[in-house]
Amino acid sequence: MGARARRVHAHAWIWEPLEEEPGFQLRSMFGTKAVYLEGKLLFCFADKREPWSGMLVATSREHHGALVAEIPALRPHPVLPKWLYLSAEADCFEAAARRLVRLAGRGDARLGVVPPPRKAGR
Repeated sequence: MGARARRVHAHAWIWEPLEEEPGFQLRSMFGTKAVYLEGKLLFCFADKREPWSGMLVATSREHHGALVAEIPALRPHPVLPKWLYLSAEADCFEAAARRLVRLAGRGDARLGVVPPPRKAGR
């Protein structure tokens, strides 16, 4: 029996530039791939149907206005409105996603949230 081929995430190319950053982690979260740097959750990448097709940007509401002004395709996510969403259907998806990753790589303070500590196992 051969090993099963592992499915490559449709948006893996977006987070690849961050893989060399200190503290980079990629985790599965609710059917998405979540990107962490230095313990902060930055992005979740979803490759299902709308509204789970694109890039969720973990940020606080206080930063929504500035981020949307810089990247107008961002909108509050319809299910998780505390975060911003870049739909894979947006005409500028590739350019906007690359811009967000560059901002994250530079340590932009508007991006990322510190997740609550994990609860101990049962």
